[in-house]
Amino acid sequence: MYTDGSCLGNPGPGGWAAVSTNPPFEIYGKEPHTTNNRMELTAVIKGLEQITTGTVDIHTDSAYVKNGITKWVHGWLKNDWKTSNGSDVKNKDLWLRLVVLTQQVQVHWYWVKAHAGNVLNERADQLAREQAEALRQPAREQAEEPVPRSTR
Repeated sequence: MYTDGSCLGNPGPGGWAAVSTNPPFEIYGKEPHTTNNRMELTAVIKGLEQITTGTVDIHTDSAYVKNGITKWVHGWLKNDWKTSNGSDVKNKDLWLRLVVLTQQVQVHWYWVKAHAGNVLNERADQLAREQAEALRQPAREQAEEPVPRSTR
C-alpha cells in the first residue's frame, strides 16, 4: 500500500490517499483546515482500516510517519505522550489510532522518495493533491465522505 498526504498551506486545505495492490483499492478524502502531517497520518490510517488481517507493506514518503511509528512511539508511550523535550506529542489522536491498527495486522514500513517516478507513490500523491485542490472548488462540487474505489 502506498500512502500520501497533501496540504495547500500548512495549515490549509488538505487531502489524503491510499493506493493498494493487494487487496486492490484506492481510497481518498479531504479536510478543509489541517496540516500535512495530519494528512500523511490519515492516509495510512484510512488505508489500514481497509485491511483487517495478514501482512501489509506500507510505502510512505513521510519520514514523520515512518519514524514516528517505528521509533518515536515507543518513547511517547513510556512518557505519557510527551516528546523528549517534555512537550505534548502533536497529532496524538491519530497516533493512538495508528497504534491500534498496527496491532491488528503485521506491518512492514518502507520510506520512498517523493516525486521520484514510483508509479504507485505518484498515484497516491495525485489523488491526495486533487482532494486538497477540490476544496478550492464551489461547495456544491465537494463530496463530504471519502470515496473508496475498487481497482479490480
